[in-house]
Amino acid sequence: MILHLAERLDVPLRERNRLLIAAGYAPVFSEKPLQDPALAAARKVIDIVLIGYEPYPALAIDRHWTVIAANKALAPLLDGADPSLLCSPVNALRIGLHPAGLASRIANYHEWRAHLLSRLQRQVDLTADPVLVELLREIADYPAPVNAQSNKAPANSQYSEIVVPLQLVTAEGMLSLLSMTTVFGTPVDITLSELALEAFLPADAATADALRRLTAAA
Repeated sequence: MILHLAERLDVPLRERNRLLIAAGYAPVFSEKPLQDPALAAARKVIDIVLIGYEPYPALAIDRHWTVIAANKALAPLLDGADPSLLCSPVNALRIGLHPAGLASRIANYHEWRAHLLSRLQRQVDLTADPVLVELLREIADYPAPVNAQSNKAPANSQYSEIVVPLQLVTAEGMLSLLSMTTVFGTPVDITLSELALEAFLPADAATADALRRLTAAA
């Protein structure tokens, strides 16, 4: 009954184990490190997907937004970020919204920030994870970059009314990127259930061309 109810409510696997323990039952979902031989096939799938997205940037993150892996197309977009933000463990949210990260190069900073904070808040609401609670508090306190522009996508954008783009200023000009999140469909291991692949795909032909040039030069 507990597992059935938790599944219907879409309770994360980690929290399902906690519910079982609180009710006097043994946990049923394992949690193996990604390097465990039992997860070798899953790790191979992650690498295949990341490489398959090239020349478009993609990365894999865990439940705390720690970067687990990335393809070579991501590196050019991080140009200019403070090296301290790129030291392991690398946190995707810190890189994206920290004043010394990409914040000053995000043309629609306020809109993109609101989108990320909303995702993080949902995670906190679902899990009450203290690490995520602290991360949310930290990210929310970051000051906006001095050059932060309008909190809306350009009015002439053909996608501004259906999706929040990431509009990033680079050496190749403005990139308009649409983000897509991929997760394992039927995980029974906690580690896999908490992994997400974030891909950034071109919203227009100019961005696609620029990404190909940036990746080729990386």
